[in-house]
Amino acid sequence: MAKSQVTFNKIEKEKKRLKKREEKQKKKEARRAEAKENPQGIQFAYVDFNGNLTDTPPDPALREKIEAESIELGIPKKEDREEEEPANKEGKVSFFDHSKGFGFIIDSINQEKYFVHVSGLLDPIEENDKVTYELERGQKGMNAVRVKKI
Repeated sequence: MAKSQVTFNKIEKEKKRLKKREEKQKKKEARRAEAKENPQGIQFAYVDFNGNLTDTPPDPALREKIEAESIELGIPKKEDREEEEPANKEGKVSFFDHSKGFGFIIDSINQEKYFVHVSGLLDPIEENDKVTYELERGQKGMNAVRVKKI
């Protein structure tokens, strides 16, 4: 003879399901009873043109007309954006290893160190040389490129 397919867990789950169904039905009946006692209906909340919630509808005369063509989607082009930093910066070479082909430049204004690679040099440089350079974003931070000796 085969065992019954109904296990203890199945019975408990079914009891929980029935209990939830009964609670939901009770809440539904309570809402209906409250609606009969208070016939005002659903209360509305309006959003004004500044995004604030109010209990009065906004005045359509105050609505601002916006042309769809004036909305710019996407990132502005590079020439439209303002430059945050001057193109040429000045600094001093703090370290440069010719055998490995890299070094560091210390900015003369904010004393920050920037990585420089031999491929970004316009003139040959040595340690303690004063140079001008431009910054570009590299894999691990800002890199000095187009480095010229002063």
